[in-house]
Amino acid sequence: MKPATVRPFEDDDLAGAAEALTAVHASDGYPVEGIDDPKAWIRSADVLAAWVAEADGQIVGHVSVMRAYGEDAVAFWTEQSGEPATHVAVLARLFVVREARKQALGERLVQAAVSHARAHGLRLVLDVMTKDRSAMRLYERLGWREIGRASHRYGADQSIDAVCYVSPDA
Repeated sequence: MKPATVRPFEDDDLAGAAEALTAVHASDGYPVEGIDDPKAWIRSADVLAAWVAEADGQIVGHVSVMRAYGEDAVAFWTEQSGEPATHVAVLARLFVVREARKQALGERLVQAAVSHARAHGLRLVLDVMTKDRSAMRLYERLGWREIGRASHRYGADQSIDAVCYVSPDA
């Protein structure tokens, strides 16, 4: 596989991103929701901006910056920082297919999202399910700081423990 490039998401990327998401779900169990309609989950109306990683003409990774709408991480950060929720966005829908890992694509995708947020005066927060240890290691290595713990609810009365993070200072 040739080295991947990270670039802004385009409408033509939706099918490939949905295929990559389905592959990541099969290999890693991520995400726990949205897999029934991956195109709608990726292209949610709450997406402010998104990027993809592309290699050999295939979408192999994705990340979004999303409008805050009451997530636990948003509540933790606004309470701790005093910042209004209008200055907070959520880093979400980060995934890289197994075959494209070890190219720092997760890091490059996160960096694209953080740069966008900073340019727009936004602070990023997120939550990671405790089962997703490699994602937690990535965020911590990139300087994200734990701001709380919550229970991520999904599906029909299902939940899983999650750790909430805030992006590093500019």
